[in-house]
Amino acid sequence: MEIRKLGRTGRQVGVVGLGAWQLGSDWGQVDEKDALRTLHAALESGVNFIDTADEYGDGRSEQVIGKLLRSQVRSQAGPGAGELTVATKMGRRLPQEPENYNAANFRAWTDRSRKNLGVDRLDLVQLHCPPGPVYASDEVFDALDVLVEDGTVAAYGVSVRSCEEALAAIRRPHVATVQLVLNAFRSKPLERVLPAAAEAGVGVIARVPLASGLLSGRYTAATVFGPDDHRAYNRSGASFDVGETFSGVDYATGLEAVERLRPLVPEGVTPAQFALRWIVDQTAVSVVIPGARNAEQAHANASAAALPPLDQDTHDAVREIYDELIRPQVHHRW
Repeated sequence: MEIRKLGRTGRQVGVVGLGAWQLGSDWGQVDEKDALRTLHAALESGVNFIDTADEYGDGRSEQVIGKLLRSQVRSQAGPGAGELTVATKMGRRLPQEPENYNAANFRAWTDRSRKNLGVDRLDLVQLHCPPGPVYASDEVFDALDVLVEDGTVAAYGVSVRSCEEALAAIRRPHVATVQLVLNAFRSKPLERVLPAAAEAGVGVIARVPLASGLLSGRYTAATVFGPDDHRAYNRSGASFDVGETFSGVDYATGLEAVERLRPLVPEGVTPAQFALRWIVDQTAVSVVIPGARNAEQAHANASAAALPPLDQDTHDAVREIYDELIRPQVHHRW
């Protein structure tokens, strides 16, 4: 597994991590035994970065990861290449009003996450797609600085919805990481965000790398998603930002684009691995966090890190498909 620096955290992480949203909620039911098997499979495959949030299953995802941590011997030698890093997020369990992003709530939220995970200090806590005014609030970032100073968290970052929000976060001097949607269907961050992050030394965490599974090539027009799966109930953004579901791309258009991408996938490589390799090729990305519902998916995702880089002709072809089919739907929105 290739190792990269996680921005201002000082930690070294494998370039393919694991997103644990699926182990909490909104993707259909995953029982605890399967969740733990998935987590162990990821670690066996070289993954040393796991991303979760306090709202995933109202803490269920964090609690399952806590059980994993109790079963592991965590390094005591500092943030080396072999140490497991767990990032969580906070802020989405209350109405999205700027005044809820305050020192008292930060304390309560991080205390709850520390209890769920069974740790004294959080490796990385991220504001979870906060309202726009939060980015301009010195009080918010001062309160986060206090959490670092008193040892509650080792570092903090921001999970963002748009490129403009990412740029605002990067300008904050103590923001260690930004997390954003980045994949072959959401390539706008390549233009300004990734260069700005690299210049500032801020880590980039790429989420929704498979466009909610579209880029895995496994779905068709006949695919039916369960009622507890956000790919069924959030296609119009009824529950949260539609950009988190299929990356904001119309499902039929996404399927058409996937078929155009399919001939570009090298022999012996799955479409999902191809999509992950496309992200890994962006050198400003610290870690990409595909989700997995079972051990097989976790192993397959991690193996994308060992694939050779895609050649420039392939990157150009991916861009042409984006420009023709995807850009008109998403580029101006996020």
